[in-house]
Amino acid sequence: MIQRIDVGPRMSDAVVHNGLVYLAGQVATGSATDIAGQTREALAAIDALLDKAGTDRSRVLRAQIFLADKADFPGMNAVWDQWVVPGHTPARATVQAALARPQWKVEIVITAAVD
Repeated sequence: MIQRIDVGPRMSDAVVHNGLVYLAGQVATGSATDIAGQTREALAAIDALLDKAGTDRSRVLRAQIFLADKADFPGMNAVWDQWVVPGHTPARATVQAALARPQWKVEIVITAAVD
């Protein structure tokens, strides 16, 4: 069985299949303009989607992080380090990339285990 969460015309925000949830890239959707605020907003969106899928951040297996500017790496990491569950840190890759909208500084893609 495949469960799609928050289905849109182009993509779903998350898809659950075979004990895993795959999240689409999450970005800031509020008014944050700095890397710390945008990272917090993206992580809050991730928490909400993980909850809809019946899991949480302690079950994250993999994170892919895209930064518009690699100079934001320390600022993003400061927020990430407060969010991630100690002892349950996922495999992670962080790269610099041109994001779809110029105001976005960070986009985070998550794969997590579902109970």
